[in-house]
Amino acid sequence: QLQLVESGGGSVQPGGSLRISCTVSADALDLYTFGWFRQAPGKEREGVACIGLNTFYVASVKYRFTISRDYGENAVHLQMDSLKPEDTAVYYCAAGPWSQYCSVVSEKYDAWGQGTQVTVSS
Repeated sequence: QLQLVESGGGSVQPGGSLRISCTVSADALDLYTFGWFRQAPGKEREGVACIGLNTFYVASVKYRFTISRDYGENAVHLQMDSLKPEDTAVYYCAAGPWSQYCSVVSEKYDAWGQGTQVTVSS
């Protein structure tokens, strides 16, 4: 089964930036669709962004977050800018069967990372 290892979480002030990463095996980047999900305390897990042939972002993060593949680092990054306190959550990387058009429906993903904490607070 595909192994996903997240890194890069931490604490940042509102308006700041963080980049979280999901490291995968070298040949996996073009074989899978990848998504980022998050779960805040007391809330349901929600999809944030995904990348297949296209990229997709939910409305709450559009124009602030950027998902990308990095072939040099064998990773999928989520660059998060203009962070808000409501972005505080555990962020999970997920992989699913290749799809030209990705979605953030969690049932479409069958490999998950362990999660990384992102805290936005002053």
